[in-house]
Amino acid sequence: MSLFNLKNKSILITGSSRGIGKSIAHQCALHGANVIISSRKLDACEKTANEINNEVGNEVAFPIAANISDESQLDLLVESTRKKLGKIDVLICNAATNPFMGSMLDMPSEKFDKVMNNNIKSNQVLCNLVLPEMIDRNDGVIIIISSIAAIKGSPILGAYNISKAADVMIVKNIAAEFGNKNIRANSIAPGLIKTNFAKALWESPDILKAVLSTTPMQRIGEPNEIAGVAVMLASDAGNYINGQTIVVDGGTTIS
Repeated sequence: MSLFNLKNKSILITGSSRGIGKSIAHQCALHGANVIISSRKLDACEKTANEINNEVGNEVAFPIAANISDESQLDLLVESTRKKLGKIDVLICNAATNPFMGSMLDMPSEKFDKVMNNNIKSNQVLCNLVLPEMIDRNDGVIIIISSIAAIKGSPILGAYNISKAADVMIVKNIAAEFGNKNIRANSIAPGLIKTNFAKALWESPDILKAVLSTTPMQRIGEPNEIAGVAVMLASDAGNYINGQTIVVDGGTTIS
C-alpha cells in the first residue's frame, strides 16, 4: 500500500472552495480520502465538490458552508462534518484573511482584530474541537497553512505576518502536548503562490520582481505544489513529522 494512500480518511479543509484549499481537497480525494469543502459561500463549496466528484467518479467531496469568523459556525462545521463522515481524521486549516496592505501605523484596529480572529483564533478553536476525538482514537493529523510571512518581516503585511507566526506556534504546542497520543500537528509555509488570495502581490510588477529576484527557481508557486505536501503530512508518509513547519517557496527564504 502506498505511503501516500488516504483511503477511508475523513478530512475537513477550511477555505477549500478555491486556491490552495481547493487543490488540497482535490489531491486528497484523488488519494482516496473523503473531504469536506468549506468556505463562506455554499454555492462555491457545491461547485468545487461537484468538480472533484466528477473527476474522481464517486461522491467523495461534500460541501458545508461556514464563516471562520463566527465561533458558532465553527462548532456547527465540526458537528456537521461528523454527521456526514462519521469522524475527522485530518483537520486542515487553510482559510485566512488579509484585509490590509501597508504600514502597521496606518492599520485600523478593527482590521487588525479581524486578522487575529480569522487567522489565529479560528484555527485554535477548530483544533480544540477536533482534538478530543483524536485523543480518544489515539490518532489524528492537524495541518495549518501558514506562510513564509511567519519567518520574514514585511513593511506592508505586518499583522498578517504576526498571525502566521502564531499559527506556527499553535502546531508546535499541539505536537508537544498531544504527540504522546499519536497526534501529528504541522504547518506548511508557502511562498508566493498563484491564487486569487495573493493576486494583489503577484499582479504587482514591483512586488513580483522583488520576489523573483530572491527566488532561485525564478517563478512563483502553484497551488498543487502546496497540496502535495499536505497529502504527505496527512498520510503515513508523514507519520514521524511533528511540530514542524515545511517551507515551500522555491528557495525564496534561503537566498
